[in-house]
Amino acid sequence: MEAFWISLGAIFLAELGDKSQLMAMTFAARHKAWVVLTGITIATTAVHLGSVAIGGLIGDALPTTAISVVAGVAFLGFALWTLRGDELTEEESRKASRATRSALIAVTVAFFLSELGDKTMLATITLATSYGWVGTWIGSTVGMVAADALAILVGRLLGRNLPEKAVRYGAAAAFALFGVVMLVDALVLS
Repeated sequence: MEAFWISLGAIFLAELGDKSQLMAMTFAARHKAWVVLTGITIATTAVHLGSVAIGGLIGDALPTTAISVVAGVAFLGFALWTLRGDELTEEESRKASRATRSALIAVTVAFFLSELGDKTMLATITLATSYGWVGTWIGSTVGMVAADALAILVGRLLGRNLPEKAVRYGAAAAFALFGVVMLVDALVLS
Protein backbone atom coordinates (compact mmCIF):
# COMPACT_ATOMS: atom_id res chain seq x y z
CA MET A 1 0.00 0.00 0.00
CA GLU A 2 2.92 2.34 0.67
CA ALA A 3 4.03 2.09 -2.97
CA PHE A 4 0.46 2.76 -4.12
CA TRP A 5 -0.06 5.91 -2.03
CA ILE A 6 3.39 7.38 -2.64
CA SER A 7 3.12 6.74 -6.38
CA LEU A 8 -0.42 8.10 -6.55
CA GLY A 9 0.61 11.32 -4.80
CA ALA A 10 3.86 11.82 -6.67
CA ILE A 11 2.40 11.18 -10.12
CA PHE A 12 -0.71 13.23 -9.39
CA LEU A 13 1.58 16.16 -8.53
CA ALA A 14 3.82 15.48 -11.53
CA GLU A 15 0.83 15.63 -13.83
CA LEU A 16 -0.37 19.03 -12.56
CA GLY A 17 0.40 21.61 -15.23
CA ASP A 18 1.72 18.95 -17.62
CA LYS A 19 0.99 18.95 -21.34
CA SER A 20 -1.12 15.83 -20.84
CA GLN A 21 -3.64 17.91 -18.91
CA LEU A 22 -3.77 20.36 -21.80
CA MET A 23 -4.34 17.45 -24.18
CA ALA A 24 -7.07 16.08 -21.91
CA MET A 25 -8.86 19.45 -21.92
CA THR A 26 -8.48 19.74 -25.69
CA PHE A 27 -9.89 16.27 -26.33
CA ALA A 28 -12.68 16.76 -23.78
CA ALA A 29 -13.76 19.95 -25.50
CA ARG A 30 -14.54 17.87 -28.57
CA HIS A 31 -15.37 14.40 -27.23
CA LYS A 32 -17.21 12.92 -24.28
CA ALA A 33 -15.24 13.05 -21.03
CA TRP A 34 -15.62 9.29 -20.42
CA VAL A 35 -14.07 8.52 -23.83
CA VAL A 36 -11.12 10.78 -23.07
CA LEU A 37 -10.64 9.28 -19.60
CA THR A 38 -10.85 5.74 -20.99
CA GLY A 39 -8.18 6.52 -23.59
CA ILE A 40 -5.98 8.15 -20.95
CA THR A 41 -6.40 5.12 -18.68
CA ILE A 42 -5.48 2.63 -21.41
CA ALA A 43 -2.41 4.61 -22.48
CA THR A 44 -1.27 5.29 -18.94
CA THR A 45 -1.70 1.67 -17.89
CA ALA A 46 0.56 0.53 -20.74
CA VAL A 47 3.23 3.23 -20.34
CA HIS A 48 3.43 2.85 -16.58
CA LEU A 49 3.63 -0.95 -16.80
CA GLY A 50 6.72 -0.54 -18.96
CA SER A 51 8.04 2.11 -16.58
CA VAL A 52 7.78 -0.10 -13.49
CA ALA A 53 9.41 -2.97 -15.37
CA ILE A 54 12.38 -0.74 -16.19
CA GLY A 55 12.45 0.64 -12.65
CA GLY A 56 12.29 -2.86 -11.16
CA LEU A 57 15.24 -4.03 -13.23
CA ILE A 58 17.29 -0.97 -12.26
CA GLY A 59 16.27 -1.36 -8.62
CA ASP A 60 17.46 -4.98 -8.52
CA ALA A 61 20.80 -4.14 -10.15
CA LEU A 62 21.90 -1.12 -8.06
CA PRO A 63 22.58 -0.63 -4.34
CA THR A 64 19.78 0.99 -2.33
CA THR A 65 21.76 4.10 -1.30
CA ALA A 66 22.75 4.83 -4.90
CA ILE A 67 19.13 4.45 -6.01
CA SER A 68 17.92 6.80 -3.29
CA VAL A 69 20.50 9.45 -4.20
CA VAL A 70 19.64 9.22 -7.90
CA ALA A 71 15.92 9.27 -7.08
CA GLY A 72 16.36 12.36 -4.85
CA VAL A 73 18.30 14.18 -7.55
CA ALA A 74 15.71 13.07 -10.14
CA PHE A 75 12.87 14.50 -8.05
CA LEU A 76 14.75 17.80 -7.70
CA GLY A 77 15.08 17.73 -11.49
CA PHE A 78 11.35 17.07 -11.79
CA ALA A 79 10.77 20.14 -9.60
CA LEU A 80 12.79 22.28 -12.02
CA TRP A 81 11.06 20.70 -15.02
CA THR A 82 7.68 21.47 -13.45
CA LEU A 83 8.71 25.10 -12.85
CA ARG A 84 9.67 25.38 -16.50
CA GLY A 85 6.22 24.14 -17.45
CA ASP A 86 4.87 22.29 -20.45
CA GLU A 87 2.97 23.62 -23.40
CA LEU A 88 0.87 21.85 -25.95
CA THR A 89 2.53 22.27 -29.35
CA GLU A 90 0.48 23.36 -32.35
CA GLU A 91 0.90 19.91 -33.90
CA GLU A 92 -0.38 18.17 -30.74
CA SER A 93 -3.31 20.58 -30.61
CA ARG A 94 -4.15 19.95 -34.29
CA LYS A 95 -4.04 16.17 -33.75
CA ALA A 96 -6.42 16.50 -30.81
CA SER A 97 -8.90 18.61 -32.78
CA ARG A 98 -8.78 16.43 -35.95
CA ALA A 99 -9.62 13.20 -34.16
CA THR A 100 -13.24 12.58 -35.01
CA ARG A 101 -13.66 9.07 -36.45
CA SER A 102 -12.40 7.04 -33.53
CA ALA A 103 -11.96 9.26 -30.52
CA LEU A 104 -10.96 6.46 -28.16
CA ILE A 105 -8.16 5.23 -30.42
CA ALA A 106 -7.00 8.79 -31.09
CA VAL A 107 -6.89 9.68 -27.40
CA THR A 108 -5.15 6.43 -26.46
CA VAL A 109 -2.46 6.75 -29.15
CA ALA A 110 -1.92 10.47 -28.50
CA PHE A 111 -1.51 9.95 -24.76
CA PHE A 112 0.67 6.88 -25.17
CA LEU A 113 3.06 8.72 -27.47
CA SER A 114 3.07 11.93 -25.42
CA GLU A 115 3.91 10.04 -22.21
CA LEU A 116 6.97 8.26 -23.62
CA GLY A 117 9.93 9.99 -21.98
CA ASP A 118 7.67 12.40 -20.09
CA LYS A 119 8.37 13.33 -16.46
CA THR A 120 5.54 11.11 -15.22
CA MET A 121 7.10 8.10 -16.95
CA LEU A 122 10.51 8.95 -15.52
CA ALA A 123 9.02 9.53 -12.07
CA THR A 124 7.30 6.13 -12.25
CA ILE A 125 10.59 4.47 -13.19
CA THR A 126 12.26 6.25 -10.27
CA LEU A 127 9.55 5.20 -7.81
CA ALA A 128 9.66 1.59 -9.02
CA THR A 129 13.36 1.36 -8.15
CA SER A 130 12.47 1.73 -4.46
CA TYR A 131 8.92 0.44 -4.09
CA GLY A 132 6.95 -2.60 -5.18
CA TRP A 133 6.10 -2.64 -8.86
CA VAL A 134 2.41 -3.51 -8.52
CA GLY A 135 1.66 -0.72 -6.04
CA THR A 136 3.76 1.73 -8.04
CA TRP A 137 2.06 0.75 -11.30
CA ILE A 138 -1.47 1.01 -9.96
CA GLY A 139 -0.76 4.12 -7.88
CA SER A 140 0.97 5.98 -10.72
CA THR A 141 -1.79 5.07 -13.15
CA VAL A 142 -4.54 6.18 -10.76
CA GLY A 143 -2.62 9.38 -9.94
CA MET A 144 -2.25 10.35 -13.58
CA VAL A 145 -5.84 9.54 -14.52
CA ALA A 146 -7.10 11.46 -11.47
CA ALA A 147 -5.01 14.52 -12.34
CA ASP A 148 -6.22 14.48 -15.94
CA ALA A 149 -9.83 13.96 -14.80
CA LEU A 150 -9.42 16.96 -12.52
CA ALA A 151 -8.06 18.98 -15.43
CA ILE A 152 -11.08 18.09 -17.55
CA LEU A 153 -13.49 18.96 -14.74
CA VAL A 154 -11.80 22.20 -13.76
CA GLY A 155 -11.29 23.14 -17.39
CA ARG A 156 -14.99 22.77 -18.07
CA LEU A 157 -15.92 24.73 -14.95
CA LEU A 158 -13.38 27.55 -15.16
CA GLY A 159 -12.40 27.69 -18.79
CA ARG A 160 -9.02 29.28 -19.35
CA ASN A 161 -8.90 31.20 -16.05
CA LEU A 162 -6.89 28.51 -14.23
CA PRO A 163 -4.13 29.74 -11.89
CA GLU A 164 -1.44 27.90 -13.87
CA LYS A 165 1.48 29.48 -12.02
CA ALA A 166 0.11 28.57 -8.59
CA VAL A 167 -0.46 24.97 -9.69
CA ARG A 168 3.02 24.78 -11.23
CA TYR A 169 4.74 26.26 -8.15
CA GLY A 170 2.86 23.98 -5.77
CA ALA A 171 3.74 20.86 -7.77
CA ALA A 172 7.39 21.95 -8.08
CA ALA A 173 7.59 22.53 -4.31
CA ALA A 174 6.18 19.06 -3.65
CA PHE A 175 8.73 17.48 -6.00
CA ALA A 176 11.55 19.41 -4.34
CA LEU A 177 10.33 18.22 -0.94
CA PHE A 178 10.25 14.58 -2.14
CA GLY A 179 13.77 15.01 -3.54
CA VAL A 180 15.18 16.49 -0.33
CA VAL A 181 13.54 13.80 1.82
CA MET A 182 14.97 11.04 -0.39
CA LEU A 183 18.47 12.59 -0.30
CA VAL A 184 18.39 13.06 3.47
CA ASP A 185 17.17 9.50 3.89
CA ALA A 186 19.95 8.14 1.67
CA LEU A 187 22.85 10.28 2.85
CA VAL A 188 22.10 11.07 6.49
CA LEU A 189 19.79 8.40 7.85
CA SER A 190 21.36 5.36 6.12
